[in-house]
Amino acid sequence: MRLLRIDQDLARDSYYAATAPRPEGYAPLHEAVEADVAVVGGGLAGLSATLELAERGMDVRLLEAGLVGGGASGRNGGQAIHGLACDNTTIESQLGLADARRLWDMSLEALDLIQQRCQRHGIEAEWQSGFLGLSTKPSKTVELRAWADRVERDYGYPLTWIPPGQLQNWIASPRFDAGIHDARSGHLHPLKYCLGLARAARAAGATLHEHSAVHRMEAKADGSQLLCTSSGSVRARQVLLAGNVYLQALAPGLAPTLADRIMPVGTYIVCTEPLDPARLQALIPSRSAVCDTNFVLDYFRPTADHRLLYGGRVSYSLVTPRDLMQSMRERLVRTFPQLADVGMSHAWGGFVDISMNRAPDFGRLGDHRNVYYLQGFSGHGLALTGLAGKVVAEAMHGDASRFDCFGKLRHRSFPGGTLMRTPALVLGMAYYRLRDLL
Repeated sequence: MRLLRIDQDLARDSYYAATAPRPEGYAPLHEAVEADVAVVGGGLAGLSATLELAERGMDVRLLEAGLVGGGASGRNGGQAIHGLACDNTTIESQLGLADARRLWDMSLEALDLIQQRCQRHGIEAEWQSGFLGLSTKPSKTVELRAWADRVERDYGYPLTWIPPGQLQNWIASPRFDAGIHDARSGHLHPLKYCLGLARAARAAGATLHEHSAVHRMEAKADGSQLLCTSSGSVRARQVLLAGNVYLQALAPGLAPTLADRIMPVGTYIVCTEPLDPARLQALIPSRSAVCDTNFVLDYFRPTADHRLLYGGRVSYSLVTPRDLMQSMRERLVRTFPQLADVGMSHAWGGFVDISMNRAPDFGRLGDHRNVYYLQGFSGHGLALTGLAGKVVAEAMHGDASRFDCFGKLRHRSFPGGTLMRTPALVLGMAYYRLRDLL
């Protein structure tokens, strides 16, 4: 529960919460009901699956411990980018090039799915096309160019190469050396997107419950699962666990075999006061989302109301950085010194889940072949969560071919056990920060 309290405190000053008024809400579960599918978690993965299942005619109950979109899904950096959080070679080493290409193609489908859903369901999520991936020094430029060439050669996906001499046409910052541009990726307002998916799921026939944390799951003799909250229960033929790091925080015994395979990582974002539109345009003429290629990376993007949203500081413990707004402002000004006179309006943060190899962790829970889970998006989930919801809905409806392609990925537990794995991760990330600087 401590994780959840810290997360709620950090997210209180979110720019997204301030600019996306919530509807009246969804009533808690106060009765014993039955359903075809019970979905645990009202973030993007759970909402996407709920929408897909309801559109297939299935009776779905979604159980969210807090508010729909109240976790990482509704307060992240807003960047929807090609690929997975891990490098393509991580997938190739386990599955081979053919299946790695299949997962890559699904990551591109995930980008298109966002825009299709927004158009179909009238979701005003402020989509803006364009993504810049930028190197911070010549050695990183060599690595980025090699990666871009390989993506075009082996995955059939050309990216626009921006050499050092032309980068000033794309970004007005002294920090970067070269980059790539992808017109298919982009960015949006994640909380508006979450709330829109929830409305669409309800319109499709699903029932959503907020403030309905699941504390216990029990297998019944007929193969169904009974999920219990403090004031009700759902008996379902199939279950999806989509709570990520919050699942273990609320119900440590619900899926203990999954807990050691993901870790909570604190992420932090600041947002400026509104800028003159021409001034903002001069910073990033294409209005693309931007991310550097460091292991411990910075990312930023313009908003629809002419602010600059900037993220980058991370914490691999549960300790919140002191003076969050000031420290994040300093990072922003190092990237854009010309914004030294600009005030900050919001600073916030919260936790995302990462897996050991940064690859997504999708599968079925042990012997319970009717209990599915989605986790391990590793900070790269804004688009992939939507695709995950679609493929798990396909599996629950009888076609598991695409879901099982993800399920073939092998995952290891974080080393160190309950007491030492967080300190071990802190030391490991200190090494990668140092390597980024050298």
